[in-house]
Amino acid sequence: MSSVIAATRFSVLDRSRVREGHTAPEALRDTVELAREAERLGYHRFWVAEHHGVPGVAGSAPTVLAAAVAGGTRRIRVGTGGVMLPNHRPLVVAEQFGVLASLFPDRIDMGLGRSVGFTDGVRKALGRDKGDAEDFTAQLEELLGWFEGTSPTGVRARPSEGLTVPPFVLAMGEGADIAARAGLPMVIGDLRDRDRMRRGVERYRERFRPSAWAKEPYVVISGTVAVADTPERARRLLVPEAWSMAYSRTHGTFPPLPPAEHVESLAMTAKERGFFEAGLTGQLAGTEAEVERELEAVLKDTGAQEVLVTTSTYDRDALLDSYRRLAALAGLGGSATRR
Repeated sequence: MSSVIAATRFSVLDRSRVREGHTAPEALRDTVELAREAERLGYHRFWVAEHHGVPGVAGSAPTVLAAAVAGGTRRIRVGTGGVMLPNHRPLVVAEQFGVLASLFPDRIDMGLGRSVGFTDGVRKALGRDKGDAEDFTAQLEELLGWFEGTSPTGVRARPSEGLTVPPFVLAMGEGADIAARAGLPMVIGDLRDRDRMRRGVERYRERFRPSAWAKEPYVVISGTVAVADTPERARRLLVPEAWSMAYSRTHGTFPPLPPAEHVESLAMTAKERGFFEAGLTGQLAGTEAEVERELEAVLKDTGAQEVLVTTSTYDRDALLDSYRRLAALAGLGGSATRR
């Protein structure tokens, strides 16, 4: 096994993707079951996401789902990838993570993003608009202040104040600069655009300012990793998500994941086909040997300390098999002890 891979942490982000013919409650229960398997396999952390009003995603309340995941597991770190801070009051976010960290000591992570909704309708329902993302730096500072007890309001966040809940910044666009200035760990994707990822990592490291939360830069790269016994089977894992992305780009709504064989039988328009093929390109997918080579290359290129795997597909058995193969490839050892 590659020494670079052996020195790297591997974690999972599950977006609670709804599958055709299945329900959103099933998707949420699948997330908890996947977390249990990730713990058994030795993954470092397990994160859940925030999406609102999306037919194909059941995870709309990440701190609630994180509580279910933490309650259903014993050792693996649990967090969010992420809570979209512009959608919430920082005090409420601090209180939620304070409760989580109190119930599950030394296991909770606070991944934070700056998106404000998938559509105009969702943003209106949340009482937000695109401009709210521009206040992310101030929102982040306020949130961390509730844990540090530095709020100028005189109000105290209970039970958050004095607790240490590791914060991470999801680096999309200028997120790398925000993470660097705040002195926080950074999560950056996606693996399909390696040049952009490398530039973001370099900018983050160059501009990083040590803080009470992190003394040195910490880089998590995120993206799809699909492992199977043949390249063809690994590619088929990517098909449902690639089609859902293509459909969302051409129809304005993100649908449940269809079976790969259904997608392969579709007569796509040229525009749909272009988005679909783009979704299949650049992902880390293949046999163990192929994925190991690709992983080693991207880790050497970025110097990342951790890989956050975000794979979604229709076939749950194939998905679990992929995570098992990746765990074996990375030498995770089938235990959830933290490294």
